[in-house]
Amino acid sequence: MKMWSGRFKNDIDSRADAFNASLPFDKRLYKHDIMGSIAHCTMLGECGIIPQNEAETICAALSDIFFDIKNGKLAVCDAEDIHMFVEEKLTARVGDVGKKLHTARSRNDQVALDLRLYLRDSVDEINLLLRDLIKTIVDLAEQHTETIIPAYTHMQKAQPTTLAHHLMAYAEMFLRDAERFLDTRKRINIMPLGSGACTGTTFPINRKRVAELLDFDDVTHNALDGVSDRDYAIEYLTDVATVMMHLSRFNEEIIYWASDEFGYIGLDDRFSTGSSIMPQKKNPDMSELIRGKTGRCYGNLMRLLTVMKGLPLAYNKDMQEDKEAVFDAEDTVKACLEIFTAMLPTLRFHTDALETGAQGGFTAATDCADYLVRKGMPFREAHAVIGGLVLYCTEYGKDLSTLSLEEFKNYSTLFEADILNCVKIKNVVYARKIVGAPAPKAVSNEIKRIRKLLPRMFPEKSEEQ
Repeated sequence: MKMWSGRFKNDIDSRADAFNASLPFDKRLYKHDIMGSIAHCTMLGECGIIPQNEAETICAALSDIFFDIKNGKLAVCDAEDIHMFVEEKLTARVGDVGKKLHTARSRNDQVALDLRLYLRDSVDEINLLLRDLIKTIVDLAEQHTETIIPAYTHMQKAQPTTLAHHLMAYAEMFLRDAERFLDTRKRINIMPLGSGACTGTTFPINRKRVAELLDFDDVTHNALDGVSDRDYAIEYLTDVATVMMHLSRFNEEIIYWASDEFGYIGLDDRFSTGSSIMPQKKNPDMSELIRGKTGRCYGNLMRLLTVMKGLPLAYNKDMQEDKEAVFDAEDTVKACLEIFTAMLPTLRFHTDALETGAQGGFTAATDCADYLVRKGMPFREAHAVIGGLVLYCTEYGKDLSTLSLEEFKNYSTLFEADILNCVKIKNVVYARKIVGAPAPKAVSNEIKRIRKLLPRMFPEKSEEQ
């Protein structure tokens, strides 16, 4: 018999019961459901809504249920959802006293509480994975502050840079991801319990006390919104999707850099697979899977946005669909971050091929134009002069670095002998010393900045949670 079956004459159809059930996926909320119930019951006892001794009996039994589930002594099964499972087991252990737990509470605000508690933990866990990835990127960048590579725009060679500079661009992306999660956590960390079904309760509960027990920053201030809000889950899924987008971009580059056409990267056997028919193949399957799973996380975001877009206030059963989207996104992003962080240090960068790649494509052209500007020529005129010089090179199979001084002077008398050093790729890179540029010292300063930043963003207490 269902706990809500008092007004029903007939049992629910078995097919409807299975369709309605959420236990197969929301059972992972057991820890957070029990945490919330203990805090709620503690408050009920302190407020005299139920006798103090009964509140203590309930809390002790809930604690036992938690450890029995955690240690595998109690299987989570045979219930409509995790909330009913816990309550049924509680009543079985302490009798009718257990039925008092749900006083001044609805499953509507209970599930909202559980999901916020769960996502708060999830944000902390994902951010620790992001921290580890950022550390890995920074460590790798530190090894390659002088490894020259081509930078691209429009997938055409643009200017030379360093591998460290390139890697640190991704460090910046993942730092922003972590900051987004930290900001989202502020909106997750608002306590909805006490909203009841949709209009609160007539019992004199102390919502602030429950928030204090559960380490929330505040309570929700509108009961209708408290039970029906899933903005925080949508924001969480948006953050996950953004992380996956950044991972996908990084892995897209690994995929084509590892191709025979580029030859910039060698893949480690431990993170590659072969072909069932072509013996020579070494496939970047980890990178391809991360790229593919990005679409999966985008889909989870669109899934919840679509669920919520037409819902009237307050709670609707449609909102049960939030959990599978959230859980799948969480599992996916965590798996991708873990495998990518493990794979990244195993990549073998073919530094000679990278530097050779930086030589082609007239990547010193902008520096030639800047040279003329420093001699007094307006930039637009300098741009046209160097454009003509590049056209000359393409017609005669030459490169800027191989031109003679006389060939330079044919296009402007402002060129002097020092232009021959100016177009050397290493000098092009080293001349860019400003903040954010690729000169080794500039990148090293950014590496130091991020190393100092990480402990402040991820204090030790986060590791203990």
